[in-house]
Amino acid sequence: MDSSVDRIAQPWGARTPYGRHDAWPTRVDTHLKEGVSPGDVQRWVRAASILHSDGDAMDIAVKDGRMVGVRGRAEDRVNHGRLGPKDLFGWQANASSDRLTRPLVRQDGRLAETDWATAMDRIVSRSKGLLQEKGPGSIGFYTTGQLFLEEYYTLAVLARAGIGTNHLDGNTRLCTSTAAEALKESFGCDGQPGSYDDIDHADVIALFGHNLAETQPVQWMRVLDRLDGNDPPRLLCVDPRPTQVARRATVHLAPRLGTNVALLNALLHEIVRTGRVDHAYVEAHTVGFEELETRIKDCTPAWAADVCDVPAARIAEAAEILGSADRLLSTVLQGVYQSHQATAAAVQINNIHLIRGMLGRPGAGVLQMNGQPTAQNTRECGANGDLPGFRNWENDQHVADLAKVWNVEPKQIPHYAPPTHAMQMFRYAEQGSIRMLWISGTNPAVSLPELSRIRSLLSQERLFVVVQDLFLTETAQLADVVLPAATWGEKTGTFTNADRTVHLAEKAVEPPDGTKPDLDIFLDYAARMDFRDKDGGPLIPWHDPESAFEAWKRCSAGRPCDYTGLTYDKLRGPTGIQWPCNDDAPDGTERLYTDGISWAHPDTCETYGKDLVTGASDSVVEYRSLNPDGKAMIRAADYVPPHEGPSADHPFQLTTGRTIYHFHTRTKTGRAPQLDAAAPDVWVEVSVADAAERDLGEGDLVEVSTPRGALRGRVRVTGIRPGLLFVPFHYGYWDTPAGHGPDENTPGRAANEATVTDWDPVSKQPLFKTAAAALTLVERGDGRPAPAPTTTASAPSGTGGERVPATTGGPSATATQSATAIRPEDAAQSATALRNGREEGSQ
Repeated sequence: MDSSVDRIAQPWGARTPYGRHDAWPTRVDTHLKEGVSPGDVQRWVRAASILHSDGDAMDIAVKDGRMVGVRGRAEDRVNHGRLGPKDLFGWQANASSDRLTRPLVRQDGRLAETDWATAMDRIVSRSKGLLQEKGPGSIGFYTTGQLFLEEYYTLAVLARAGIGTNHLDGNTRLCTSTAAEALKESFGCDGQPGSYDDIDHADVIALFGHNLAETQPVQWMRVLDRLDGNDPPRLLCVDPRPTQVARRATVHLAPRLGTNVALLNALLHEIVRTGRVDHAYVEAHTVGFEELETRIKDCTPAWAADVCDVPAARIAEAAEILGSADRLLSTVLQGVYQSHQATAAAVQINNIHLIRGMLGRPGAGVLQMNGQPTAQNTRECGANGDLPGFRNWENDQHVADLAKVWNVEPKQIPHYAPPTHAMQMFRYAEQGSIRMLWISGTNPAVSLPELSRIRSLLSQERLFVVVQDLFLTETAQLADVVLPAATWGEKTGTFTNADRTVHLAEKAVEPPDGTKPDLDIFLDYAARMDFRDKDGGPLIPWHDPESAFEAWKRCSAGRPCDYTGLTYDKLRGPTGIQWPCNDDAPDGTERLYTDGISWAHPDTCETYGKDLVTGASDSVVEYRSLNPDGKAMIRAADYVPPHEGPSADHPFQLTTGRTIYHFHTRTKTGRAPQLDAAAPDVWVEVSVADAAERDLGEGDLVEVSTPRGALRGRVRVTGIRPGLLFVPFHYGYWDTPAGHGPDENTPGRAANEATVTDWDPVSKQPLFKTAAAALTLVERGDGRPAPAPTTTASAPSGTGGERVPATTGGPSATATQSATAIRPEDAAQSATALRNGREEGSQ
């Protein structure tokens, strides 16, 4: 059956229910440009989503050398043909009229067009001068979570072995570094234990700080289909907002910000107290249970209720769900990763699985999720705070092994200290020790905390800033050299999603004249710098994506993320393939740790661990003493109050987050008409109680201020917990009255004007969910609604909410859904039903 659905009004489309242990039915979603029919499409070219971490497999429709639409790939294990709103509409940004097509260099204080040779000469000249005058520590690279594996690996080699700098990290530091650190703390090594297929088998799915419905919408479709099928799972949702997940949850806990560790310790306390520990599994596969048992002894639900402002009975009910699960799947994201005690909290979720023996079986797993499409690749390739192949920078044998792969001396690879994390890199730039910062595919002038500080340090005359991007972003406007890059659909490469599935994305159309793929830019830089190996040959001998992939396979050989069984031809098959893929697992590996813990031995582990409260590193001697046999580590952590709490002057807590219709700073999604119209501007979510107390209504313009700065947005009254303000972080200073940049005398609309420069001591991830804030009325809305969507966690509640028009996309947002069993009532769901559902769910 085929149906057409407005995928802005109905972001998750129609239902295809299925029962536990059954296969998820296929539903192929297709959207073509207006006036283009399927018969007009001349070629379908394989790709996967570049606007979230699902890794949804899709094909790009090409006509007359141009992209004209997309469709989901029915055979792929990740999405079974489904696509989310960003997948369906985001591709249109590629053809935006404001694409950069000429390099820019700063002359007399202004950016002027130039040619590639001039731009690269300027970068190379500054690089060589700094290396001679200041040394390799004067150069830093800050990359993204949206490039391809081949590009990250090339960047890692040229930065670490070519320049010799320790300063290489990605904006994945903002979204996924806690995931990596939590996995390393528990299992000795990065690598996602679970699989998306666990959704098909779990009887309990627990989502901790993870708005799955909006951040990984296709997997939420999978959960919805399980909920509507036979033997549905019970859901536990931990989130302070009334997300779609919360509305379908068996138990929804909305704790006070900054108290995740207290809540999780109480859940662990109850699991232990009620005898739900799998002692045989704990004895065979873990160390550290006795300490955990001692540390959580007094963490009762009553104690946690006082700390978290959650009823003790609800905490006990949640613990009962976790403790009685036959097969438990947990997912974790930014509500944990960007909050106080981030790594400590994420590790306690791992602990739940370890003490219950919930790993390595269908339906029993943990997904420490990623936020970006290729965040996993930054970690694997060493383009973040790790060495390539999950090697341990403190293990001389690991460094020597990497040096052998690169044919350089071990001393050429900096390993005198941990690789520098992004927050420290920007501090070094602020202080003047980093004098050149190369930023590729990201927009820190909107995405980093305390934006006035970021603008100031990027504007320093002594700091040479290179920006490699598609558009003249807020960050590019501050650069000394801007390089116009090609993007997804215009180049070939591989990328790996959050459950280790590797996809090949092939070039569908030619990039705009004057732009270059990121890989070509990095290769050109390496050639101009004349980087050499120890035998005098070129340090980087590969020349295109496939030869780069083959080089990466040699680097990954024998490591946890082993790609040696993969080839481009194999990835042109019907589905993506999960690593490790090698001679022992030629078809990939669905789940890790099916036969115990694999990579925690002191000789093979990626890290020796850190103290979960202070972040202090453990030594190899301490690690060997704790874990000589390489078992999983149950690491306990005491609750510590947040650094900043509400006060008389700043009585609210401020949290930032995402909406389903946008990705990061809207560089692409803001240029897709359907997505832009669905959520065109910033808004401020206020609880029903707080709005009533302050006489605020839907659409009132308010100012949110903290000791760092302020922003303005219109009020959306929702079912969010009292005392909390939510602001989406996607919006920079574009479309302000000035049109060209922030007016320092008038608060803008960027959430990060107000966030704090603080980070988790273990993962070094910024804490975007910890600021104390004040709320002030600026002007009445006079009936004007906030620009927030009504279909999501931002659905209106309370007086006036019923008058807010439902979010719809109209004919241009229509997508075709082809499936064997789509319920007609879902395909024809009306705006009235949507509004009724919002009201019911917000109570």
